[in-house]
Amino acid sequence: MPINPKILQVGKQLLSQLAAKIPATVFGIEKQKYIGFDIVGTLSNDHKLILIKFMNSILLRMREVEASDVDLGGWASKSAVWFRIHGDKKPFKEFGAFTIDECSILIQSLVMESQRTELYENRNLDFSYSFDVGNNGTVARYRADAYLDLDSLALNMRAINTQIRPYEGFGFDNHVTRIVSLAHTKEGLILVTGITGSGKSTTLDAIVDLNNRTVDAHIIIIASPVEFVHESKRCIIRHREVGRDTQSFKKGTIEALRQDPDIIIIGEMRDPDTIISALEVVDSGHKVLSTLHTSSAVESVDRIIAEVPPVEQERVRSRLSDVLRCVISQKLVPTRDGRRVLAKEVMVVTPSVRAAIKNNNINEIYQMISEGSKVGMNTMEQDLKRLYLERKIAIETAFSYANNKRRMQQLIQPM
Repeated sequence: MPINPKILQVGKQLLSQLAAKIPATVFGIEKQKYIGFDIVGTLSNDHKLILIKFMNSILLRMREVEASDVDLGGWASKSAVWFRIHGDKKPFKEFGAFTIDECSILIQSLVMESQRTELYENRNLDFSYSFDVGNNGTVARYRADAYLDLDSLALNMRAINTQIRPYEGFGFDNHVTRIVSLAHTKEGLILVTGITGSGKSTTLDAIVDLNNRTVDAHIIIIASPVEFVHESKRCIIRHREVGRDTQSFKKGTIEALRQDPDIIIIGEMRDPDTIISALEVVDSGHKVLSTLHTSSAVESVDRIIAEVPPVEQERVRSRLSDVLRCVISQKLVPTRDGRRVLAKEVMVVTPSVRAAIKNNNINEIYQMISEGSKVGMNTMEQDLKRLYLERKIAIETAFSYANNKRRMQQLIQPM
């Protein structure tokens, strides 16, 4: 269903009128402050509602065409709204053209005054956005990032699934399921890794849901921002958004220890303080799940150790070898029919893997993963080969997404 023409017309008229009020003498961040304080900050409730409905209509249209992301604003957008549909990002002409100033007004109308202040100070703002869809209680949620593009304001919003993909559909081995389930493993660190847009959050949510359906426990999710909001079933599930409910990942992680948790989800181990705090929490006997922006299990181990100061690296290496239980590295790979499918590498920390981490023999781990199918392990190349044999992806795609091109050639060549 296309966007409501009346909402489009009224919204664009209002944006045009508001943009005309911006003096030609303000530039850069001072222009953004003028928009925030003197235009958006003085809007009537009726005008705010018009802009919110306008943006909500774009976001609903985004879901209808199965887009994962929407981008608008900034010099690079060339006055268009862009959608990423099944991996490809293209301008969506249905909404017409927007000036840079109109987009800046629209973007700033979506956030609170305190968030606008943070945006001006940091030139970037991560936030969550949600609204009710219809009268059936359904809430559409989005992860958003506002930032500057050549002194103009730009926005990316990613749609968060309204339904959880069942854990059972991921095809994990029973050994892996026992590791991620609190019913079988009460402690340890589990990592889900991949580049941005690889589905890490979807996998984490599925693991949370598995535990929510099967054990009686307390789960604390620390995220920036909070994406999917889980309904407490057998578990109490707390959602703490960095910047709103807690000051940082590090503080949220430490605070969680005083909140009687069984599982702590740390949205991202993005800095040395968070990494060290996470290892300390796991050392205290808790189960911790987190993410990294890495493309393989071996790279994930290297990244954690390299992120901390050199004087801490040996200690962190030793602790990591003791507490790490599993690393799932994943990619969303284009299929033959133009959609995307999950390819994953799984490392289970066996005694041999643990010894390799502790003794800094990281280069031996890849071979251990490739030979570890009995305990649920496989390399990215082995999983890409599986998808190729199932005729889900083309051979060129398998090579393109392989971490180890030489190993991919060896796996495919005998065929």
